[in-house]
Amino acid sequence: MDTDHWPADAVAAVTHPDPYPYYTALAVDPAPRYDERLRLWVAAHPGTVRELLANPDCRVRPVHEPVPAALAGPAGDLFGALVRMNDGARHAAPKAVLQRALAALPEEAAADVAAAVAANMVADQAADKAADTAAALNAFVHGVPVQTVAALLGFTDGELPRVAALVARYVACLSPLASASDIVAAHEAEAALVDALRRLVRDGRQTALLASVAAAPWPDEHAMLANLAGLMTQTFEATAGLLGNCIVARLRGDASDPAVLAPAVMARDPAIHNTRRFAAGDLRIDGAHVPAGQALLLVLAGAAPFGDGRHACPGQALARIIATQALHALPASGPQAAGPVPGVTWRYRPSVNARMPVFIGESKR
Repeated sequence: MDTDHWPADAVAAVTHPDPYPYYTALAVDPAPRYDERLRLWVAAHPGTVRELLANPDCRVRPVHEPVPAALAGPAGDLFGALVRMNDGARHAAPKAVLQRALAALPEEAAADVAAAVAANMVADQAADKAADTAAALNAFVHGVPVQTVAALLGFTDGELPRVAALVARYVACLSPLASASDIVAAHEAEAALVDALRRLVRDGRQTALLASVAAAPWPDEHAMLANLAGLMTQTFEATAGLLGNCIVARLRGDASDPAVLAPAVMARDPAIHNTRRFAAGDLRIDGAHVPAGQALLLVLAGAAPFGDGRHACPGQALARIIATQALHALPASGPQAAGPVPGVTWRYRPSVNARMPVFIGESKR
């Protein structure tokens, strides 16, 4: 087996051109391994990953730092209220609310909204004669998922671009690679985004999805609004990554129907490659001893690309619907048709966990 071109570690693998042989080799040993380079434990065996995802002593945040210190302020307040950033009672009841709300969303209705959002974006881009194909693809990939969820919550067509821009500014602060200016911008975006959601709830323009979430017994208004925002922030990266990787598959020549391609890409080239957990107590897994307080990197690609257990993503079906409808909306002369698009290639955005293609013109490589 040729290992000369393997990634340096499991974080570098996220943006590697082909990390999957490396992941397969990592997954052979059920025991987590301590990586001196990353200074954390790495688990890649599917059974071990699922066991750790279900272990109540594997927390989504360190016990001593429920919110990253760098996010102190409005951005951190929203972060700390998100269901996916909590464990125990602060996670279980709100997670059930979101699961019920998303499960009750009719697939046909969601597909209609996603199709309309994608078609509108394609039409707007077609009217802009100055836009190049790569820039249009990037805007499409990031815009359609978050605007679809925003529309399902009740924002009007005219409000969608602004809401999507606020989500993008907030999400930038969640990466460990975020700059100080990213965090300042996220504080401002949080206030505007929460205010927009508050007006949406109070104005009575409640769609079925919004009404289902808003009617639940939340501990306070901010918790509800934060998790409505969370539906969009989660979509911004995970669903956009899925759509982007579907377009990469198209550019590589995959001619599958969108309804077949989207779930296939979910399985073979997922958007989220790993997640972190923090040991709240000593862990013993397949002979390995992980001391309390240490961090683990769980490789999800190939094992559980949408998570598993208590923190499994409740939006898998919606992500598939959005990606499928977005692919249908792309022009026949673009990546919707199998084969290369003249002048377009891609690289992967720097990230520690999300495999997000960035499309670039050949002249800008």
